[in-house]
Amino acid sequence: MKTGLRFIAALCLMVVLAQPSLARDLRIDAFYGLFKGTGVAENKDSIYFGVTVRDFDVSVRPADEGFEVEWTTVIRRGGNPNNPKVKRKGQKFTFLPTGKGGIYRSPTSADPMSGVPYAWARIKKNTLNVYLFTITASGAFSLQTYARTLTPLGMDFVFTRLRDGEPVRSVKGKLIKYAK
Repeated sequence: MKTGLRFIAALCLMVVLAQPSLARDLRIDAFYGLFKGTGVAENKDSIYFGVTVRDFDVSVRPADEGFEVEWTTVIRRGGNPNNPKVKRKGQKFTFLPTGKGGIYRSPTSADPMSGVPYAWARIKKNTLNVYLFTITASGAFSLQTYARTLTPLGMDFVFTRLRDGEPVRSVKGKLIKYAK
């Protein structure tokens, strides 16, 4: 009886230890498509001033030898609740393979001290991470990260922005795939 229990325990342990090796990084084409959704932005003052709701469009498609990510964020805040102030922000980056599996670099990345972001991307398991790094005129750094994780219904989205290592803002959302 004890031998049978030990065998089952050892088998369970082997299955648990083998799990990380089964989870492989997806290929970039798994992320191709048009995704739309909504999220909530928070910062350190959200406890006093509340959170803001944002709408997102994200497009990931092949480009050159790599891929292109384009996104738009719509922010509604302030003003009349029936007619809030609307701010629209968009960005677009092309990424090419670096030769290091799952890591890509934007060919337009400049010296981070120029004010133009140094942009790179990587795929880890089922998440496409995009990073934008800049250094301000005063020498402070800003790091924006966009984690887009594929789910059965579409994509989970987490944005974080750090300034000199301190959190400035985070946004979490869910997006649904609308088109390939």
